[in-house]
Amino acid sequence: MQLFRKRKKKKLDELFDAFYYEADYTSNNLEFLVDLVAHFRPEKKEKNQPPVSIQPLLDYLQENAVKRYAMSVYLRNVFQNRKFTSILTDSGIIRDAYFIREVRERLASKILPEQPEPDTLQFLLNQVFYKQKDFEWIQEISILEINELIVLLDLDTIYDNEEDSSNSAITEIVSGISLLIQRISGRALEQDVLIMVPEYENVQSPFESFEKKLDVIITKIVRQRNFSVSGTDPDYLDLVELLKGCHQIINTAFDNSAKFGISLRVNQSLLRIRQQLFRIDALLPLLAIDSDEDKRDNSIYLTIKLIKYNCRKNNIRRLMLDSTQTIAYEVTQHTAKTGEHYITESKKEYMHMLLTAMGGGLIVGFLCLFKVVLGKAGVSDFGHAFLYSMNYAFGFILIYLLGFTLATKQPAMTAAAIVKSIEGGLSDSVNDADRHRSFAILFSHLFRSQFIAFVGNVFVAFPVALVLIWSLQGVVGFQIVNQHKSDVLLTDLNPIESWAILHAAIAGVFLFLSGIISGSISNKIKHKKIYNRIKEHPILKISLGKEGAKSFATWIEAKWAGVASNFWFGVFLGSTASIGIFLGLNLDIRHITFAAGNMALGLFGGDFHSGWYPILMGILGIGMIGFVNFIVSFALSLWLALRSRDIPLSEVKYLFHSVWLYFRHKPISFFFPVKNS
Repeated sequence: MQLFRKRKKKKLDELFDAFYYEADYTSNNLEFLVDLVAHFRPEKKEKNQPPVSIQPLLDYLQENAVKRYAMSVYLRNVFQNRKFTSILTDSGIIRDAYFIREVRERLASKILPEQPEPDTLQFLLNQVFYKQKDFEWIQEISILEINELIVLLDLDTIYDNEEDSSNSAITEIVSGISLLIQRISGRALEQDVLIMVPEYENVQSPFESFEKKLDVIITKIVRQRNFSVSGTDPDYLDLVELLKGCHQIINTAFDNSAKFGISLRVNQSLLRIRQQLFRIDALLPLLAIDSDEDKRDNSIYLTIKLIKYNCRKNNIRRLMLDSTQTIAYEVTQHTAKTGEHYITESKKEYMHMLLTAMGGGLIVGFLCLFKVVLGKAGVSDFGHAFLYSMNYAFGFILIYLLGFTLATKQPAMTAAAIVKSIEGGLSDSVNDADRHRSFAILFSHLFRSQFIAFVGNVFVAFPVALVLIWSLQGVVGFQIVNQHKSDVLLTDLNPIESWAILHAAIAGVFLFLSGIISGSISNKIKHKKIYNRIKEHPILKISLGKEGAKSFATWIEAKWAGVASNFWFGVFLGSTASIGIFLGLNLDIRHITFAAGNMALGLFGGDFHSGWYPILMGILGIGMIGFVNFIVSFALSLWLALRSRDIPLSEVKYLFHSVWLYFRHKPISFFFPVKNS
């Protein structure tokens, strides 16, 4: 049985015959309007598809005067006295300062749409234009055709209801603007918004000034027969300027997020105000007309806008993009600053990276052995997850605090630094070749930094793990890594016989998430003014002294984001396998540095009698694991950074084309520092 039947499109003559002969065209029944819109609605939007034309409808109405009159009467009855203020003030505008709640409500409304009262315009639009993309083909219809339809049907404009001003469309528009500015004024005075714009602390609020000037305009409009003012009216022009001032405050607040940080809740509040201001931007021109043509054009403009607002009221994708852009910018702003330290240019920096990576490899060698020992603990899978997580977490924190380098932590931190350079290039007045060449050079610096970090990590982790297992086994007197464990460790590195590549990709995702956590915490520390809170804490000043409290505050501001991100990175790595066991899925992680240490343990456990095949596959696996770690974490971080700077993804192919050209020209610079590279 077919659950959802597809409604068959009717021909125009069939549709009008049923409408005229079988239905009461003086009623408010929406069936005819639903069928008429369905007749013109495209089955599927294709590329290069011509815009929808209503010329067949115009021709039919030209030839059928009786049905033309019937349709005119019908449309007047259907649209008469329908309220639409709520569409102007609410549809498509964030309703809640809490992002998750807003997403949940929109998702619920998508599945089971809200149905307003039947006498409202929103109810009509819900029934007739019920597809989310209906506004796209509607706004492509020729304005000339729409104008001809209005003339044929002798339809009123939004300015023509002279008998009852309380039910006029202009009254709805004015009410909508008034309600929007009142909501904005209230939200803009909240403390979490005010702290973002200290520059306006002693300045009269432009929102209040706009509200007062709007009252003046409303008084003028009520006195006019056509419910409007002239576009050159001084009060109207003042209103336009005041609206620009309102925008300036919100723009300043977003700009100040780099200085003060920003929380998701404050971001949502500012975004809601911005959306409301954009809505006023769209409605304000409707109050001013200078000719009869303006009346009709404005009426068409409002109709299309109402359809668009209603169709997009539950758009989750747009909400996600708008809500996360500023937060993403602030998160990547932190990683951009941190990432600059991971890109080597000179030989001195290159050698320093090698030394710090060797330090990281030294600690990872210990962590590999500790994990094998912890694996012998007689605890549950949850217990192993906890032990492994703490092993990784505190090891990574130690690497971070000692200033050592874990190779694959770099991409998550350096992607934003690269995009920052792209952003600078895009804003400079240089040709594409020069701009992209600069990116290629920077990328080569990053790649060789990553390469030497791999070398430092791997070539130290392997011998350290080998020496440690040999020493410990001599002390305890029994084999810590037996033949079975040896086979498991070596097989896990084989890219052909195991899921090593997938597990390396999972580790790459966690590397990306750790970068997000670092930037997010850094942003929160800045927004919550943690430095000043600690520095001026009365108990800390007594117990540590003023200088001690200041030093502690400085340390927290500089290091805490890194400590927290490394801790959670360790938790992610340590708990993945146990979660996989619980879910019955083959989940695990592979990281290049740990892979090198595990290979040493595996070879030792097999008394180095494993043969050449496991060794070759292990070496190949280590290289592929490192590449996947790098490419996944870098790609995700690059995507986030591009998103935060609103740089189109289409730019990426040109960027990497320039990288390829530069690699062909100077391949050695991608691995070693050379002059003029």
